[in-house]
Amino acid sequence: MTEISEQKQTEPSRAQRPRVQKNVTAMMAADILNGRYEQGTMLPRENDLCEEYEVSRTVIRETIKTLESKGLVRGKPRIGTMVCDQDDWNLLDQQVLDWLGPRIVDLDLLLCVLEARRAIEPVAAELATQRASAMDIAALEIAWNRMNEAGGDIEAFTQGDVDFHIALLRASHNQVFRQLCGIIEAALRYTLYTSNDAVPSREEAISEHLELIEAIRLRDKERARKSSHKMLDLAARDLGMINQ
Repeated sequence: MTEISEQKQTEPSRAQRPRVQKNVTAMMAADILNGRYEQGTMLPRENDLCEEYEVSRTVIRETIKTLESKGLVRGKPRIGTMVCDQDDWNLLDQQVLDWLGPRIVDLDLLLCVLEARRAIEPVAAELATQRASAMDIAALEIAWNRMNEAGGDIEAFTQGDVDFHIALLRASHNQVFRQLCGIIEAALRYTLYTSNDAVPSREEAISEHLELIEAIRLRDKERARKSSHKMLDLAARDLGMINQ
């Protein structure tokens, strides 16, 4: 019994390692994204990073692998690890969005996502009036019901909102738009949450989402495009990007 107890006491460090690595990854990512480690420069040597973050080489190596997968750094054989240019950062990744924090505003990321949506969603809405199946329309209705029934629960409302816009892209039956669903979902979730949280009432958004469903159901191309633009104007207003 004593040996088992002693073994259990020595194992937590192994169990805690993922949490330690996660914290170190977040700290190093923040240092890169906030400019402490400047773009185009080399990260400190591995030993120095171990001292800086007070962790083992194993944790530093795993951290750098994670950051490399997000486009934040790039290893150079026999040279070291370089901080990548901002254009290489995977800004649509959920973890990168979390690491950015307030810097999202500095990078105009919310505006960039809204501009991308303006280029895509009205076209997807038009295509949906021609191509959406009964199942596609049902998916839009299910998402809308989640929004409508969310009440004051912003998390539930935003989830329904995300589901709605993903369903819209899929209802277009454009293969490129459908592929975009997985790519933009994290950024879409972040921007929708931000705009939904900025207003005391979300009744206008609920009404406009229902209007778009009706336009698609009635195969009304012009009505669908107009509704999509109105929806995006509401989002821009709620984000403080335009005045209405």
